[in-house]
Amino acid sequence: MRRWWVLALLLLAFLALQAKLWWGEGGLGEARELDLRVGDQRAENARLQQRNDALSAEVEDLKSGEAAVEDRARSELGMIKPGETFYRVVEPAKAVAAPAEPVRDAAAPEPRP
Repeated sequence: MRRWWVLALLLLAFLALQAKLWWGEGGLGEARELDLRVGDQRAENARLQQRNDALSAEVEDLKSGEAAVEDRARSELGMIKPGETFYRVVEPAKAVAAPAEPVRDAAAPEPRP
């Protein structure tokens, strides 16, 4: 009879530990959630690393190249060289849609085909 109680006590302890493993704090559900968050953070870090690399390359280009500085001054500040002429191309405004059928004057003669 004594063995039965020991076995029941061990089974109860096992079930309690399993419950804590599956549903308790720091259990498998929380571990899965943390794995997802780590994956998301790694993706964000990779995106930011690419951005930093691009910015570092641009800084290095600006430090070493005069052409990059000139290009930046032209595009962002609108600067031009002495002797150059600046032309601004303005796209025409969209015309109002013409009526489907031309309006005819009642006094005008009919056009011949």
